[in-house]
Amino acid sequence: MSQALLVLEDGRVFHGDSYGAEGKTLGEVVFATGMTGYQETLTDPSYAGQIVVQTSPHIGNTGVNTRDEESSKVWVEGYVVRDPSRIVSNFRSEGSLPDELRKYGVVGISGIDTRALTRHLRTAGSMRGGVFSGVASKLPLEDLIAEVRAAVKMKGLSLSDVVSTSESYTVSPVGDRVGKVAIVDLGIKKSTIEHMASRGLEVEIYPASVNAAELLAANPDAVFYSNGPGDPEAAAAQVEVLKKVLDARIPFFGICFGNQLLGRALGFETYKLPFGHRGINQPVLDRKTGKVEVTAHNHGFAVKVDGGPEAQSPAGYGRVAVSHVSLNDDCVEGLECLDIPAFSVQYHPEAAAGPHDSNYLFDRLVELIKTNKAAK
Repeated sequence: MSQALLVLEDGRVFHGDSYGAEGKTLGEVVFATGMTGYQETLTDPSYAGQIVVQTSPHIGNTGVNTRDEESSKVWVEGYVVRDPSRIVSNFRSEGSLPDELRKYGVVGISGIDTRALTRHLRTAGSMRGGVFSGVASKLPLEDLIAEVRAAVKMKGLSLSDVVSTSESYTVSPVGDRVGKVAIVDLGIKKSTIEHMASRGLEVEIYPASVNAAELLAANPDAVFYSNGPGDPEAAAAQVEVLKKVLDARIPFFGICFGNQLLGRALGFETYKLPFGHRGINQPVLDRKTGKVEVTAHNHGFAVKVDGGPEAQSPAGYGRVAVSHVSLNDDCVEGLECLDIPAFSVQYHPEAAAGPHDSNYLFDRLVELIKTNKAAK
């Protein structure tokens, strides 16, 4: 085990031990507050471009297994933990977390005070950083800080094409077929597809670069925009495709990045949160039911809707309700169009690692499809 450094762009430095692959990595340093589900976090494409700090101190005790992977690889740029488990103890384990990180070349650091780091990020905001281990950690500190400050910023960065599927594919429904959903893959997790297929939906998954003509030619009963990384302001092409979907009055459902893109298609602005929401313990109020849901989040941007709980779409799509709000900071957590068949949420209703409070949103999509079919 060699020495490792976590260097932040504001000059703060944390000393620890190498964890996973050795070398160097650069990215936006963010923290995730979940106490479980580290493998789902690592394989979530929404974390592309980010160095993830786990606030839960003990990581790696259950190892890794193929079933819990949310995509085909580990996507995080770097990984920061306090107390890595020395052993793996779980009947489902197929390997250790350090070996998995080395397999995908993920440079990590362990043994640092992640509580102090998290408090710093909550005060100063998420920022660029770098993990340097082995030979890379021996370079002069001023050189490492300069390298971090020269790294690309998350604001303005487009990553959908990086994490999206390269080719379209189809997943068959389970049981009786209810309808067909066309998914624009902006960084989708496999559990989202499983939830849809289990409800009788035939799912066609398209690359992030799909155009409106190709999407509409498939004659879907609904269109879905997935979660994903990057700045929604840099996703102009996907927003234009979504406008064509809304114009055609095809039912639409979006989550996370998809929520932000619906907001932009409706004419609202998006903005970068100071440190974002990441973890599986975020409280959200559903204004329609009055219920508080504990939800899974992974986002650093949000939709800005001025005024009350209902507003007019600046782009001419009628009335829009802010259907869900964060109970931590009043951030917009969901949109529901009242004059066209479209809705979205900022969080992850599939939540493979839990909680499952929001699984009902997939049922809401099914009901929207059935209602729209009946109205034709």
